[in-house]
Amino acid sequence: MLILSILVFFVAIFLLCSIAVTVAWMGFLKTTAEESDAARRDMEVAELASPADRENEEDASSRLFRPDRLSTLNFWDSLLTRFDFMEILRQRIAQADLNWSVGRVTLGMLLTGTLTLLILLKFVAVWAALMGALLLAFAPYGYILRKRDKRFLKFRENFPDVLDSLSRALRAGYPLSASMDMISSETVPPVSVEMRKTSAEANLGMGWPRALENLGHRMPLLEVHLFTAAVGLHARTGGKLSEVLSSLAENMREAISLQGEVRALAAHGKLTGVILTILPVAIALMMMWVSPGYMQVLYNYPQGKNLITAAIVCLVLAHLVIRKIVDIKV
Repeated sequence: MLILSILVFFVAIFLLCSIAVTVAWMGFLKTTAEESDAARRDMEVAELASPADRENEEDASSRLFRPDRLSTLNFWDSLLTRFDFMEILRQRIAQADLNWSVGRVTLGMLLTGTLTLLILLKFVAVWAALMGALLLAFAPYGYILRKRDKRFLKFRENFPDVLDSLSRALRAGYPLSASMDMISSETVPPVSVEMRKTSAEANLGMGWPRALENLGHRMPLLEVHLFTAAVGLHARTGGKLSEVLSSLAENMREAISLQGEVRALAAHGKLTGVILTILPVAIALMMMWVSPGYMQVLYNYPQGKNLITAAIVCLVLAHLVIRKIVDIKV
């Protein structure tokens, strides 16, 4: 037992040192990459200043735009580009309005999983430690999804008011571009941010169909798709767009109100699931505080770690089942 403990200790120290060296090396490579990118941009600007390049300034100016990289580290960027699902992760980060790169998120997931594995190896079985480390490694991704859902919810709550304002502006005689600029300065984020991006893309030459399509990609909501379809249909066939937007806003308010009632009714079930999940853990911690020897028997028993792991897995599964039951889709 002593030899095994010493071996685990040295393995943990080795992994921690490896992580520290890896982080330091990545920081060095990031600094080097930023300096090389800055030098490359300076050289491109200097080339554009020559008379020969001034004649083809329109073609050469495209080289001034920085490529949309997954990571500032060259080797990590080349590795991530081999996986197709990294594009989905980048889209989720953009929809959550987080100023994070895909490389930073993936490195954070690896670091979280490694540290969790080292900690859980002292308390549970090896297979349980691997499962726990794998689950907690997705904690950064779960945070991104949580921020994304909150942003979508806030967008849906404010979008009907934006449609009403847009409808009134159209009735007053403003064109669609001017109406979008006006409501983007009067509404609150994230609606104002997305409307400002859409208006800027349309006014800079992309065109309203493409700009509205990009809005649908950034905010994949039913309300946004209905709005883009209404504007696109009006552009092809004509008609009173203001009345269509008013009807859409009224229907969206009714749907949001119904969903709010459903969430209020399901809140009791969600709270019950949280209490039933926390209660066994709280009782176990209380027993460890009041009578440590009572719980120490379970910990020292040969199959005790497996029993503790099975109890934790059952608690997590029960919590997920309760949330699935009370998650009512409208």
